[in-house]
Amino acid sequence: MPPGPPGFGPAQELGSGPPARPPAGPADPVRAVAAGLLNLSGLGLGYVLVRSRLLALLCVAATAALLTLALPADPDGVPGWALIGYAALLLAAVADGARRGLRAPATAVQIKPVVAIVLGLALLAVPAGGAVAYGGLRDDAVEEMLLDRLDRADALVQKASGRDFAEARADYRTALGRYRDLAEDHPDSRAAHRVHDSLDAYYKAVSAPYTDGEHCAAVAPLEHLRTVPDTVDRAVLGSLAAWPDKPLAASLLKCGTGKLGAAGSDGRGGELGQLLRTFPESAQADQVEPAVRAAVERRAGELKGAEPCAATSALRRIGDTAKQLPAPAPAHLRGGVATAVEDGAYACGIDQFEDKKFGAARTSLTDFAGTYKSDKRRARAQQVAIAAEIARLRPAAGDRLPPKGTAGGSRMEMVISNDGPDPVEVLYTGPVTGRITIAACGSCKTYPTEAAGRGKACKASGKSYPKKTLRLPAGTYHFLHKPGGRSATALGRAAGGSITSGFSYTQCSYVVRDDLGGRV
Repeated sequence: MPPGPPGFGPAQELGSGPPARPPAGPADPVRAVAAGLLNLSGLGLGYVLVRSRLLALLCVAATAALLTLALPADPDGVPGWALIGYAALLLAAVADGARRGLRAPATAVQIKPVVAIVLGLALLAVPAGGAVAYGGLRDDAVEEMLLDRLDRADALVQKASGRDFAEARADYRTALGRYRDLAEDHPDSRAAHRVHDSLDAYYKAVSAPYTDGEHCAAVAPLEHLRTVPDTVDRAVLGSLAAWPDKPLAASLLKCGTGKLGAAGSDGRGGELGQLLRTFPESAQADQVEPAVRAAVERRAGELKGAEPCAATSALRRIGDTAKQLPAPAPAHLRGGVATAVEDGAYACGIDQFEDKKFGAARTSLTDFAGTYKSDKRRARAQQVAIAAEIARLRPAAGDRLPPKGTAGGSRMEMVISNDGPDPVEVLYTGPVTGRITIAACGSCKTYPTEAAGRGKACKASGKSYPKKTLRLPAGTYHFLHKPGGRSATALGRAAGGSITSGFSYTQCSYVVRDDLGGRV
């Protein structure tokens, strides 16, 4: 190639390659520090200093992406992977910015190094302030989350309050667990400071049956409230912790006294037994014995009414409840209850007879006579029981109660013989009432038909039959012959007739074996 004109370097062909990069300037450590610090702001300003605009844009884009993930603030904060990735990118930008700033080209932005360092340090407030601001936003988000959790627990209580406690118990327990978690896990939060007010509303909702005067329905909810201190700290509950005791004691007393005499005792004295065991020193416990006595007196007064049997059943149940109460209540109450039950047992049997319930009357009065052997009414109960047994087969015998006392006037003789192989019991009622038993006739047999019995019974010549003699005042009588021994399964026979003065009478008892198995 021929030499060029004087004063020019070698000739170059146009378009032969890219223009040469500006030559690097001398090493400048201060500028390197400034570029690194400026990049630490996350805005890529260090790259702006060394005129690397594309890299500056990439830094801004990374920061914008992080802000997009972080805002609006979430209680869980920014995902860990995003923070780690951004931190790594930021450190890389700091190192790269310092490297590039050390020997920046002469075309780099000209700024005094000291000014750049001060600016970089000042701009560090951007990420630091952002972190602080984000922490505040995150705290607000956490508070909102906790308040929302509290609101949802309150709503659950409100929903449960409209249902029966047994159905709503699970919802109440769920809400209570949320209150506990807020108070224990986030004690300094605004939600935790509102928990006591929410618990106050919780207690009011659960105890609504007590407020409404539904004392039996209030027992289970109030028992539940007494267990709340096992779940929630007493310091959080304050006065609520001990509040259920008096309402529960009052409800147990009201419910228990209201149930006295009703069916369905739990075998431990019901609510009254629970009251005496749970709150033995309470004012309500002192009212149990007077309440039981009052109930006995009230039911005893009903024995003279239209339903003495119902009153007697109630008295028996009151007695059962009294026996199941903790000592010393049973000993204090035993006498009054036992006397009322004894009176009721007698009154019930008499009422059943008057109501023509002869089978029930016989059972009630027979039991009375067997149970209360020293009662002065025992003989009368036995009389009416005999009449009731006869009236089961001969209703006319139950037209009226048998007369009391002993009939006056002359008495007629009635001889009753037994022509049966087994003993026979004869019951009678009329002006006098009683029963006798005639021994078996060892040589006697049953008869195949009624006709055979009527024609032959007690008529065998020269034969001696077991017999007994009654001496009866004149009047109308009803008799019942009941076979015993091997013939006890035979049907008894009831009959009646009049006893007239001046006559003597005979009866013969015999057994007919037929398809029914036997009849007297």
